[in-house]
Amino acid sequence: MQNEFFFFMQFLITGLSMGSIYALVALGFVLIYKSTSILNLAQGEFMMVGAYICLSMTLDFGLNFFASFLITMVFSVILGLAVERLVLRPLIGEPIISIIMVTLGLTYILRGLVIMLWGNDIRQFNIFPEEPIDLWGVKITYLYLWSMGISLVLLSFFAVFFKYARTGIFMRAVADHQTAAQSMGISVKRVFAMSWCIAAVVSSIGGILIGNIGGVGVELSHLGLKVLPAVIFGGLDSILGAIIGGLIVGVLEFLSAGYLDPYIPAINEVFPFMVMVLVLMIKPYGLFGIEEIERV
Repeated sequence: MQNEFFFFMQFLITGLSMGSIYALVALGFVLIYKSTSILNLAQGEFMMVGAYICLSMTLDFGLNFFASFLITMVFSVILGLAVERLVLRPLIGEPIISIIMVTLGLTYILRGLVIMLWGNDIRQFNIFPEEPIDLWGVKITYLYLWSMGISLVLLSFFAVFFKYARTGIFMRAVADHQTAAQSMGISVKRVFAMSWCIAAVVSSIGGILIGNIGGVGVELSHLGLKVLPAVIFGGLDSILGAIIGGLIVGVLEFLSAGYLDPYIPAINEVFPFMVMVLVLMIKPYGLFGIEEIERV
């Protein structure tokens, strides 16, 4: 019985660690959707590009990790601004489906550029110590603990930022009603740009953390799709929902790997999506999403 408890806690803590990274990336999804009503399908590619930039600065150019990290953050801001200004701003007023398809095309462009520059090989990116520690009988590596700690600190920072910072309040105002926010003197275009910058930054951080766990490769971009259930769970327009949804997806992924994978191989890859479908059947707007009622 005791061994079963430790087995459960092992997968629970590991799932929460990975789920906190998913929550960070899901925050980028929600920010863009709340402010622009666009579902950014290139979020996984933002993760991949950020991880590759940081890895290249550290391993190829010999910079220390903190310098590489800062350069990656600056690059992420520039990438977010470039995408918003050059790709999406000209499409303001166009049908939403057209803009979503543009983000889909952006995924292939970014993926192709990464393959041209770095190839397809998976490269190891071990910055954090990998030695396991014993937490009351549960063994977990420093790598997962560092990842969870960094993610939770950043999530807490953004929670405070959106509630108290002037820019954060402006972003919430635009998310609630763009026309009303503009009438109060808030620059909606500037908020759009800020949303894309923050989404690129949190995605890059998530890519760096996950790259430390499983290596950096083109397949890293596919993890962006794994964040979608987290976004849907919480509701596309809920920041709190993105955080809780990310934690739920991480826990479901690792618990299904521990308990169901011996009977159904690779079930952990699809189990979060299966639960997502069930949630949508019961609550179409997610756990914390705002239900829209249209009068006809």
